[in-house]
Amino acid sequence: MLPNSCDTFVALPPSTEGQNTVFGKNSDRPCDEVQEVVYFPSKSHEDGEKVECTYIEIEQAAHTYAVVLSRPAWLWGAEMGANEHQVCIGNEAVWGKENADGDEALLGMDLVRLALERADTAEKALDVITELLEKYGQGGNCMEDESGFTYHNSFLISDRTEAWVLETAGKYWAAERVKEGYRNMSNQYSITTKIDKEHPRLKDYAREKGWWDGQAQFSFADVYSFQTTARIEAAGGRYCEGRKLLEKSKGHITAETMMDILRDKESGINMEGMFMTTGSMVSVVPTDPDLPGVHFFTATPDPDRSVFKPFVFVPDIKQLKHTRSPCYGEEDPVKKKPRFQSKPNRKHPLFLKHAVVAAIIDSTRERGQKIVEKMRDLEKQKLAEMQKYLTLGIEDKTLPVHLFTDTVTEELNIYSKA
Repeated sequence: MLPNSCDTFVALPPSTEGQNTVFGKNSDRPCDEVQEVVYFPSKSHEDGEKVECTYIEIEQAAHTYAVVLSRPAWLWGAEMGANEHQVCIGNEAVWGKENADGDEALLGMDLVRLALERADTAEKALDVITELLEKYGQGGNCMEDESGFTYHNSFLISDRTEAWVLETAGKYWAAERVKEGYRNMSNQYSITTKIDKEHPRLKDYAREKGWWDGQAQFSFADVYSFQTTARIEAAGGRYCEGRKLLEKSKGHITAETMMDILRDKESGINMEGMFMTTGSMVSVVPTDPDLPGVHFFTATPDPDRSVFKPFVFVPDIKQLKHTRSPCYGEEDPVKKKPRFQSKPNRKHPLFLKHAVVAAIIDSTRERGQKIVEKMRDLEKQKLAEMQKYLTLGIEDKTLPVHLFTDTVTEELNIYSKA
């Protein structure tokens, strides 16, 4: 399997417009995979309780925070998401000199969800991931079909005031803190000599493997990657193209800016083909702790033909039924041995309707253009409404309870008239 992956971005003041952190991610996955958007409320757990992740069972935390997640519908974890404390995380597949273990352990996507459920800051989320890596390791098939598709993971983690880039190779890792400006990741190691936290044996292990002589300046990307820093910096790659797009809007990056970047097909960031962008997320989180964060999700493939729909953490949110795929419980083949014998229907209601309309957009130019215009009008309307929350706060917290679901309903109304 060729290294295909995603792109994740973060921008902090002074790169953003206003005192906001703006986070964005495209999840690039197999083109026939359904991505759902789901919500889980905060919950207290009993001593000794376990949590069943995609492949393995681990100890549950005493308390888990409310989370909203965008995830491949067949697994437990998530490609990206946010929690009630406005921590946002996205993960990337990376390959390097350390062998990617196919043995079943925690998927990188499981680590995304576990960190969001257990950490109220970006740095604490980093600590959760690295502690779980040390205890349980990472590994297992990363596609629903049994294809032996495995990889290591990198993570971009943000909160109201800072961001962290965490890149892993097995249980070894390096992390870089981002206090201002912007940062992006693609499917390659990108941390070089600026390492703010690291596995205690990161350098010793590299020396033992013969990857580093112990004398040259230590660059994580150069030492642990098949690629050199020169290759990483080379023009033409998605990592480089993403950085250019962020630089272009530096000082004025908004939710709309990030959505435009995620929709960019010329750069390859909005991926097409056998691996394609199956879900997208943009979050705007004010530095002011009294103001809410707003998290936008598509729940559908190709952000250029999708609507970014807003979600805000408030009390009494119910499950997001229009973007929740059918649940098969213990009858799900992922939970059975042998695994993956047949793929069940995982298409949620919005995905089904969107697929029909996407075909119309592709095949009928004039009709398709009108549909896209209506989708964009809906998105702009929601962006304007959310700007009030981001600047003035939420006076009546009952109003956004059904915000995401109501926006999906409006999107479905557009599709029904297409």
